[in-house]
Amino acid sequence: MVKSEWDRVKVRLKDEVGDAAYRSWLRPITLHGMTDDAVKLALPTRFMRDWVNTHYAERIRTLWGAENPAIRNVEIVVEAARAVSVAQSAAKTATAAVKALPAAEKAHSAEKAHSAEKARPVEVARPAPCAPAAAPGNDIDELGAPLDNRFTFKNFVVGKPNEFAWAAARRVAEADQVSFNPLFLYGGVGLGKTHLMHAIAHHIRERSPERSVLYLSAEKFMYRFIRALRGQDTMSFKEQFRSVDVLMIDDVQFIAGKDATQEEFFHTFNALVDQGSQIVISADKSPSDLEGIEERLRSRMACGLVADIHATTYELRLGILQSKAEQMGVIVPQKVMEFLAHKIISNVRELEGALNRVVAHSQLVGRTITLETTQEVLHDLLRASDRRITIEEIQKKVAEHFTIKLAEMSSARRSRQVARPRQIAMYLAKQLTSRSLPEIGRKFGGRDHTTVMHAVKKVEELKECDQNFAEDVELLRRMLQG
Repeated sequence: MVKSEWDRVKVRLKDEVGDAAYRSWLRPITLHGMTDDAVKLALPTRFMRDWVNTHYAERIRTLWGAENPAIRNVEIVVEAARAVSVAQSAAKTATAAVKALPAAEKAHSAEKAHSAEKARPVEVARPAPCAPAAAPGNDIDELGAPLDNRFTFKNFVVGKPNEFAWAAARRVAEADQVSFNPLFLYGGVGLGKTHLMHAIAHHIRERSPERSVLYLSAEKFMYRFIRALRGQDTMSFKEQFRSVDVLMIDDVQFIAGKDATQEEFFHTFNALVDQGSQIVISADKSPSDLEGIEERLRSRMACGLVADIHATTYELRLGILQSKAEQMGVIVPQKVMEFLAHKIISNVRELEGALNRVVAHSQLVGRTITLETTQEVLHDLLRASDRRITIEEIQKKVAEHFTIKLAEMSSARRSRQVARPRQIAMYLAKQLTSRSLPEIGRKFGGRDHTTVMHAVKKVEELKECDQNFAEDVELLRRMLQG
């Protein structure tokens, strides 16, 4: 009778939550026992038990109460004995999965494996059991990707767009155990995700050398998994990845659409969280926005702390340039720094690359760094920046913000309701494009360059004395740069 009640409850659950969620969380549940008014259900791991308790336990109790009104409580426990059989089953599934790899995944793995086989040095035989043990972390270093010594917390410039992600990364690096797992970092290209991940790894290795930290890209994880499948050595792969204290996977969006790799990462994730190991993941989008990733994997990646890194502000870009110049040991005029911070807005890598070009040109040619030489060296980069933001776009955005007609930007009207937005648009055109003052004036109804100069000066004065006005201008800047 109890078995038939549970079967009917499972059917109702599957209809409600869908096939994917049912397979991931509810199908592994087994009936463990029953008392007069309570049912005991079992799952193989603590992680799965906690998830089901949080998301489904109350619904299970309600559905079972509908089947049998005497049941008032549902208890979910961990059945340790089943964990072994589940792991063995997962291993068999993963080994068989190589036959089902998508064609693109197979081609990628074959190409990568072939190039790796040609480049791989002769392997040295493992030492006998009586030989001295290898230094801690050596195998992990070989398994993962190398860390960049420049990417430390000391060299990371903190500002409003990245302070939350930075604080979360510091907490993971400084504490043996944190309340959130995994830490999921996401943001656009070149905003500092990889820098923070390297910084976490560096800090943990310095602070707690006994803890094993494995950092690698999602692409490398997939490549190593496929090689293990081809060599029929999946158990060694599992032992290596599931024995670490901290696993860090960069650019997880790479495994989108690669079902076999996602299956293995799912089981690795589950095993590590269940044993209390920390996981740190990065991607270009939040878990809920990752396309081609299974729902069960997205839900697990989102169950910890999700921290985003926003596009940089002018102040943050200026701070990054100053920090970079200090590290390089060069003196760069403040006007050049401000110019670069205004013009190179796409990402931090491009910003640092621009500074590198300016400094290299100065050192190799023997010319002093000036605003003129900077514009000359970066002419291609500045043209690209101009294509991203045009004066027409600025005029349209400002007109929409202040609810005036676009034609007013070029009209002769001088009322404050129209003149102030027009001055702001001129100011932004000066700050966000490389157009000359006469060119900007022509775009605003053929006005003289002195009118543009007056507008820029007036806006700067108002920003100093009116906080609300300054916030309006900054908001418009961010909207245009975003």
